[in-house]
Amino acid sequence: MEKGDALVEAQGLGQSFGAKRVLDGVSLTLRAGEVTGFVGANGAGKTTTIQLMLGLSRGDGRTLFLGRPLYEWGAPGTVVGAVLGGVAGHPKHRLRAHLRMVAAGSAVPDERVDDLLETVGLTDAARRKLSELSLGMAQRAGIAQSLLGDPPVLILDEPANGLDPHSIRWLRDFLRAQAAQGRAVLVSSHLLGEMEQLADHVVVLARGRIVAAEPMTEVLKRASHRRVVTLEAPDLSALARLVADHGGRLEPAGGHRATVTGLDRVRIGTLALKAGVPLYWLHEDRPSLEDFYLGIAQEEFRIS
Repeated sequence: MEKGDALVEAQGLGQSFGAKRVLDGVSLTLRAGEVTGFVGANGAGKTTTIQLMLGLSRGDGRTLFLGRPLYEWGAPGTVVGAVLGGVAGHPKHRLRAHLRMVAAGSAVPDERVDDLLETVGLTDAARRKLSELSLGMAQRAGIAQSLLGDPPVLILDEPANGLDPHSIRWLRDFLRAQAAQGRAVLVSSHLLGEMEQLADHVVVLARGRIVAAEPMTEVLKRASHRRVVTLEAPDLSALARLVADHGGRLEPAGGHRATVTGLDRVRIGTLALKAGVPLYWLHEDRPSLEDFYLGIAQEEFRIS
């Protein structure tokens, strides 16, 4: 498989509870060598989408893994690894024994378990009971379990929930490394700042519908149009006219301060210099995935 090859294609996923449509026509593609961030507020439908993709829930549409439905694969664990909230197992089972039991079901040798425990940094915790694992350890154990069959696809549902900053950084670096090895990685999250640092591609879900799906670079470029520049100037009236003449909008913020939308700080500074309008201070908020998400989600809610 080459980087960019489509490994997973979900088409027209939907689900209703009675008369309520909770997921409507969701389609997405996961590609080799890429991390796809699946973002949306809690309740947007991210978990429902993942459950439909994996065949854990019934609904409309279909998902193809390497060109075939998951149920057609004799050993699905060698096709996709999923983490849906830590490691699933009896709380009294010890970690290494639990992973070896799961591995045996897929004819995976014990050596693979020990290798993965080292990979996720849990060698010293191998004899701990599952109930004794911290939240961060449980997430790492779940990732180790998902990788037992060396699948080309990884799907993780809100893996950063409750993790400390150290664990979140480890998770980010680990998933980037998995993508670099050629895997297609899907990570759902409502932590938009984290997705901005992790994902190559982003799919935004709002009220059960996809409202954006594009490369992260394009998302941030679009978010830049929502940028806000804060400034301080002695003659805000003259500056407001100058900004308006070039497609921007200035809003006074008290005293000599104001905010400008529609123009970036470089453009504002250059225009002010050429027009002889002095500026005391100029600051631009960096565009973010959160800015983009909140903006398009608000637009979606207004349409709804």
